[in-house]
Amino acid sequence: MDERAVGILEVYGLVCAFLAADAGCKAANVTLEPFDKNKPANADSLPVPLLVTIKFRGSVEDVTAAVEAGRQVAEATTGVVVSHVIPRPTQHTLKMLGICAFDVD
Repeated sequence: MDERAVGILEVYGLVCAFLAADAGCKAANVTLEPFDKNKPANADSLPVPLLVTIKFRGSVEDVTAAVEAGRQVAEATTGVVVSHVIPRPTQHTLKMLGICAFDVD
């Protein structure tokens, strides 16, 4: 079983996601799962009409540091929707990490 924590950071826009992911990876010893995207029904009313989820993996301490560093960069760019750290994800949660809407046409 994979005991690494999961950090989830949802931001507005792909550029913001790249900047936040880069900051998180530089701040801590983490790896990235594939980004995911979502275009909600109210997309036209959002600052950027695309939500991107960044998924960090590592120790709880490293994931927490990565999420915080990414959050700071995202808040200074286009903004953060939500963030959360899951210390011990279940197998069902781990299956969901592989979902990536960027692969869908």
